Amino acid sequence: MYKERLELYDKIVDKCSRFERKGKTMPYTSANGYMFSLLNKDGELGFRFSKEVQEKYIKEFNSSLFKSYGATMKGYVLIPDAMLSDLDKLAEYLNESYDYVMTLEPK
Repeated sequence: MYKERLELYDKIVDKCSRFERKGKTMPYTSANGYMFSLLNKDGELGFRFSKEVQEKYIKEFNSSLFKSYGATMKGYVLIPDAMLSDLDKLAEYLNESYDYVMTLEPK
């Protein structure tokens, strides 16, 4: 399953021209010194949003905070399996996540 999810993640990132996927063992995207999406070892996808947007999307997606390697990733929303078929919509959410980290003070 992980290999299929990695291919899916790459397809989503490929739809976004302003950034690229990084990481060999832990695929992620980052900008402005902040990670804003990642694929964990279980093949789960998490996107980072502001606290307000995060709360909204957790309700809207019927989801939860994202966990990676046993740690809850503050600010990240778990993208539910049911959403993984709409790559265009996921690319919109990923671009929204990128826009969010670009508003943060650079690291």
